[in-house]
Amino acid sequence: MTTKHFLFFALLILGVGANAQQTATSSGKPYSYIIKGGHVVDPKNNINEIMDVAITAGTRAQAARPANGNNQARAAVSAVEGKVAMVAKNINANLADQVIDAKGLYVTPGLIDIHVHFFWGHDGSYLKNAATALPADGFTFRSGVTTVVDAGCTGWRDFELYKKQTIDASKTRVMAMLNIVGTGMDGAGENNINEMDPKKAAEVAKKYPNDIVGFKIAHFSGRTWEPIDRLMEAGRLANLPVMVDFGSSDPYLPLDTLFNVKFRSGDIYTHAFGGNGSSNPNGRESIVDMNGKVKPFVYKARDRGIVFDIGFGGASYLYNQGVPAVKAGFFPTTISSDLHTGSMNGPMKSMENLMGLFMATGMPLKDVVAASTWHPAKAIKREELGNLSVGSVADIAIFKVNDGKFGWPVRGGKIEGTQRFQTEMTLRDGNVVYDLNGIAQPAGPTPER
Repeated sequence: MTTKHFLFFALLILGVGANAQQTATSSGKPYSYIIKGGHVVDPKNNINEIMDVAITAGTRAQAARPANGNNQARAAVSAVEGKVAMVAKNINANLADQVIDAKGLYVTPGLIDIHVHFFWGHDGSYLKNAATALPADGFTFRSGVTTVVDAGCTGWRDFELYKKQTIDASKTRVMAMLNIVGTGMDGAGENNINEMDPKKAAEVAKKYPNDIVGFKIAHFSGRTWEPIDRLMEAGRLANLPVMVDFGSSDPYLPLDTLFNVKFRSGDIYTHAFGGNGSSNPNGRESIVDMNGKVKPFVYKARDRGIVFDIGFGGASYLYNQGVPAVKAGFFPTTISSDLHTGSMNGPMKSMENLMGLFMATGMPLKDVVAASTWHPAKAIKREELGNLSVGSVADIAIFKVNDGKFGWPVRGGKIEGTQRFQTEMTLRDGNVVYDLNGIAQPAGPTPER
C-alpha cells in the first residue's frame, strides 16, 4: 500500500471525510497541529472532557511585491483561514506536522473580549488615538484572547483612521462598537448631544459590516433619555445591537426603563456589576439592592434577552454587586475587561485574571468559559466564532489552572480563591501566536528542517 493510500484509509477510519474541509500541509500530512490530551471545554458543542483537537494552519494575505535590490519579486498571497479539522479522542499523532502536549491543561475556543480600548496613538486624547489606549497584539494573545471589540473609542467621524491604524494592522481580530458621538472618546465630547447622529453612524456601520458590530454610548452626564434614544435609532437603522455604559444623573435614570422599555432583546448593558452600590438616588443605579438581592426587573430583563456584560475596567466591579449576584445564580452573560492602561495595572489585569475571579465567586469553570467565548460571539452576532466546531476558524486558547491561595482586590473588598488561570498557548487562525513554556516545541535543540 502506498503512503498516499494509507493516509486516505486512515482518514476514513478516523471519520474525517469531507467534513474536515482541510487541505494537506506542505509535508503531505492532513493537519498542521494536533493538540493532544487536553481537557476541552467548548460550550457551544457541550464538550467538557479530555479530547484531542486537530487543526490546519492559515496564512495571512500578502500583497504582490516587485523585485527591489536584493529582494526577489513576490506574487500576491490570498488569505487562508486555519480551521478546526477534528475534535475526538486519541487522534493519531502521526497525521500532524507537530503535536502540542496539552496534558493537564484546558483547551478552549479563543477568548472574545467585547469591551476593550485599542485606539492607540499619540495625536488624540483620553481613549481616542492616544497612549491611554493600547496596541492590540501586545495585550491579547498572552491572555488567550483572539478577538476583541473596541467599545466606542471611535465615532463615525474617525472610524476610517481607526480601521487603518488598528483593525487592518493587527493580527488580533479587531471589531468595533461605533460611538454614537461622532468624535468618539476624546474625553471632551461625550456630553455633546449634537454630535450624536444616528443616521451618519448607521451609514458608516453599513459601509463596514465586517468591522462594526454595534453602537456604544458612554459617560453621558445628565437627566435626559435623548442620547439613549439616538443610540437606539442607530441600532434600528443598521439592525445592530447597542452597548450602554450608563452615565450619571441626579437623581439617576431608572435601569428598569433602560432595560425593559428602551432596550431590545440582544442589547448590551456593560459595567453590569457597577453603579453607585449604595442607596444614594444620585449617580447610576446598581442591579443589586442594599440587602444583597438582585432587583426583580433585572431578572425580567435577562429573560427578555438583555446581555449583561462585565466591562471590569478600573473600578466598574463592586464587591457588593458581583459577589451577591453570582451567589444568587445571576451570572454575567459576557465577561469583558474594559482594557486600557489604567485597568491593566489595577484590579482588572487581564481576561485570564477575571476568569479566575469569577470562579472564586462561585461560577463553574464551564460557565466562565461560556461567558468568555460562545456568549460574546452570540452577543455580537458572530456565531462562527467562539467555538471548536469542525470547520470553524482555529482560534484556540490553552490554559493551566494553578492551585494555591490567590486574591482579587476589587472596589469595596477583596475576593479570595484557590484557582487562577495562566495562559500557556494561544493559536490564532491555526498558527501559534503565544507559547509560554514551549509546549509546541520538542525538548533539546530545535532540529534542522
